Amino acid sequence: MMNKHHLLALGLAVMACMGAPAALAQAAPSSTATPATNAAATSAPAGLYLALGEKPGIARLMDDFVNRVVKDPRIGGHFKDVKPQALKESLTDQICQISGGPCKYEGADMKSAHADMDINKGHFNALVEVLQSAMDAQGIPFVQQNRLLALLAPMHRDVITIR
Repeated sequence: MMNKHHLLALGLAVMACMGAPAALAQAAPSSTATPATNAAATSAPAGLYLALGEKPGIARLMDDFVNRVVKDPRIGGHFKDVKPQALKESLTDQICQISGGPCKYEGADMKSAHADMDINKGHFNALVEVLQSAMDAQGIPFVQQNRLLALLAPMHRDVITIR
């Protein structure tokens, strides 16, 4: 059984990494959502979007998260060429969509977006820790954190590129 930190680490790393490529300077988003994003959106737990505070709450969470992740000494380097505002907006749309909200994520699919980023399990876990800190700081209850992370977890296969 996964403990709180393992589950959060998995989900948070996925979440943090998933929007970064779409926010790279000069990066052009694709016109379609990822299959993983579409699948997650159709299976979002009832009420998760509302529990996260709808789009304004998700935007606050992503603002906090991105501010933390770009400064993190373990993984901040992965975000050096990222436009923070674009990353925040991309992540907000993605989380809004997969949590059952009305938003439409139009960024790159996770596999191609992370193909050249050299992300290993340690980077992924560090990202999850940062996301956990942001969710805790935003007062998101543990149950809601787990509901979101359960939707994000399947993306780890496409995000971790160094095994």
